Amino acid sequence: MDAPTLDELADRLGIVIGDPELVGQALVHSSFHNENPDAASGHNERLEFFGDAVIGVIVSRLLYDRYPLEDEGFLTARRAALVNREALAVLALDLGLDRHLKLGRGESEAGGASRPSVLAAAFEALAGALWLSDGHETTAATLARLFEPQMDVLAGLEGPLKSPKSRLQEWTQRHRGLKPVYRLVTTNGPPHEQEFEVAVLIDGERLGGGVGTSRQRAEEQAAEAALELLLADAEAVERP
Repeated sequence: MDAPTLDELADRLGIVIGDPELVGQALVHSSFHNENPDAASGHNERLEFFGDAVIGVIVSRLLYDRYPLEDEGFLTARRAALVNREALAVLALDLGLDRHLKLGRGESEAGGASRPSVLAAAFEALAGALWLSDGHETTAATLARLFEPQMDVLAGLEGPLKSPKSRLQEWTQRHRGLKPVYRLVTTNGPPHEQEFEVAVLIDGERLGGGVGTSRQRAEEQAAEAALELLLADAEAVERP
């Protein structure tokens, strides 16, 4: 099967891409660029950093306009549900980004095109590239079309959404009588594009880790990982 073209991606997005080279770079994983330095002008990590902020601003505005009477906690929880790694990976798959990704041989053989972290990063990089290529208005309208179906789904759920950190704290206080502690493990990269690695501990035991372009995002991922572990263990204990 022939590799999909940027024209196909543009059709899916419903736009005419102003800077195809930049948008193409959003789909280049660092592993590919390392193995083929002359095949692309760069990889997508800087665009991922920028796109993370772009998505945050646009989704925040969508929620702000949609829920004029709700408080910060309500809006924050919904934003977290819309822009977490798994949610962005689903949007990336809906756009077929897995077929557009350029991966190094090792990353490709390891299933990188289906990894949520790789897909979410590509989606963020795409958002950043679209902003730089076609401007705020086009990017905002495009992302609104992509996110609004999920916003409709969340609107139909009963009860307030809570972030992974809030849910983890409720679980640990209820079952352990303790609060989770978040510890910064490492910070990598220059000041303008840092990546944070965070671990979450309960009574001194590490139960999850997360990586993100902000400490808050890394903490949310760590909390999500810890919740998955705790709930799986609880389910195993309850089995006959």
